[in-house]
Amino acid sequence: MIESYPYNVLALKNLKELPFRKDVTFIIGENGSGKSTLVEAIAINAGFNPEGGGRNFNFKTNETHSELYKDLVLVRSPYRNKDGYFLRAESVYNLATNIAEMPDVLQYYGNTSLHEQSHGESFLNIFINRLYGTGLYILDEPEAALSLQSTFSFLVRMKELVELKSQFIIATHSPILLAYPNADIYTVTEDGLELVEYEDTEQYIQTKYFLNNYEKMIAQLLG
Repeated sequence: MIESYPYNVLALKNLKELPFRKDVTFIIGENGSGKSTLVEAIAINAGFNPEGGGRNFNFKTNETHSELYKDLVLVRSPYRNKDGYFLRAESVYNLATNIAEMPDVLQYYGNTSLHEQSHGESFLNIFINRLYGTGLYILDEPEAALSLQSTFSFLVRMKELVELKSQFIIATHSPILLAYPNADIYTVTEDGLELVEYEDTEQYIQTKYFLNNYEKMIAQLLG
């Protein structure tokens, strides 16, 4: 049994096959559980730059990705491959810098530099202007920069892209994104990845409990 990173993370425990049966698949879990490591490896194996962007991006600032992608075999539907994009919340700044160095690429981002927008606006810019449809979109914590209203806007955009025959694989902590209808949700457990219903996710349960009992929880948390 391999005990070293990344093969020792919970998301990979007992993992032999991971079917993406739906247009939208979420992977959830605690920090450090390996969900981002897995999503990153899927993206690299699918031909995307480790720091994000479309398949034609090849910039590099700091190689932090694991070698896991070399051990994956992806089976994909060809009709979804006309477009594709990998978004990592932690490296969008690096992506924006690379785009700024290629003026001819700005037309695909609303002719506006991502650096001239707020973090959340740049995320929405990518979702609205750059993602065309009929594509594979792999997103690692896309909610990281989004306000509540922007998260709602992202849900609407995701539905539009799904109707254009797109597929999403998303690592997230957001109980709002997880509410997307008819999606598969894989949660990281001590036994590996398991399918779970939305209302059985920790994100839904804990958020609902907090909103219904926020005064009690705040008192407990803050003493």
